[in-house]
Amino acid sequence: MKAPEILLNSGEKMPMVGFGCAAHPIPPLEELVAIFLDAIKIGYRHFDTAASYGTEEALGIAVSQAIEDGIVKGRDEFFITSKLWITDADPNLVFPALKKTLGNLGLEYLNLYLVHWPLRVKQGAVDLLNLSKEDHLPFDMHGTWKAMEDANKLGLAKSIGVSNFSCEKLSKLLRDATIPPAVNQVEMNVGWQQRKLVPFCKEKNIHVTAWSPLSAYGSFWGTNAVMESPVLKDIAASKSKTIAQVALRWIYEQGSSFIVKSFNKERMTKNLQIFCWELTEEEMDQIQQIPQGRGFSGNFFIHPEGPIKSIEELWDGDL
Repeated sequence: MKAPEILLNSGEKMPMVGFGCAAHPIPPLEELVAIFLDAIKIGYRHFDTAASYGTEEALGIAVSQAIEDGIVKGRDEFFITSKLWITDADPNLVFPALKKTLGNLGLEYLNLYLVHWPLRVKQGAVDLLNLSKEDHLPFDMHGTWKAMEDANKLGLAKSIGVSNFSCEKLSKLLRDATIPPAVNQVEMNVGWQQRKLVPFCKEKNIHVTAWSPLSAYGSFWGTNAVMESPVLKDIAASKSKTIAQVALRWIYEQGSSFIVKSFNKERMTKNLQIFCWELTEEEMDQIQQIPQGRGFSGNFFIHPEGPIKSIEELWDGDL
């Protein structure tokens, strides 16, 4: 089963379900390649990786092998997303970072390249949990975006976008952008519905993709807001669906795509089985009543003497 596609403002089509390639800890290379090949065989064509994930090489090998083995006809069947990490979020570092990502993947172009966060950290800063004042650097948003636009014009990234940008930061970016972001990839799930951002992005014709669609349940920073929601449990039972399927279907019905990350074959399959049924108006109303709160605060990007001094400043008050 393959996911439906959305037409982005760049003119490119993107599958509405992406397979997330972040993993902690990262499995050995051969094991990771096998997982990605399983996902391709199941029907995933959109793969979401990033420079910071350390999985670009494995994904590139899996893509190459899938083409070689005839699982897919060619590169154009895939939609590959990667991201510019915060240590490279500078006008002069975009191209070297993108070239490195393409080298890791063994590809000539990305389908989508995202600015991972609206901030910059010094190169060589590896321990995000213990960043010093000196590690936090000013972020040249407009200069960095201009370099992203140049990468797009050269065909190195068919579409460009951002991740974790608030309405206010998007407004600031759009003031000088000649190419608007095609996508804003943000935390979004029934426990954090992005009620302000989603309508704003629709108005600006920027597609919203949800990361953490199940609220990172079971991870070191995740919450139980989705997978242990009594509302979702009741809806899932009444429809003979899983809680995860109901949560993902809700995102799809908002017009948003999502990135799912499961290395379990059965769950990989179930995560694609959300397109032949829908939620009722009553069920949507029930989901609307779920208490709201971010799962991921981004607190380690904050420093009282740095460019971003508070969580409110990072998210522009949208908490």
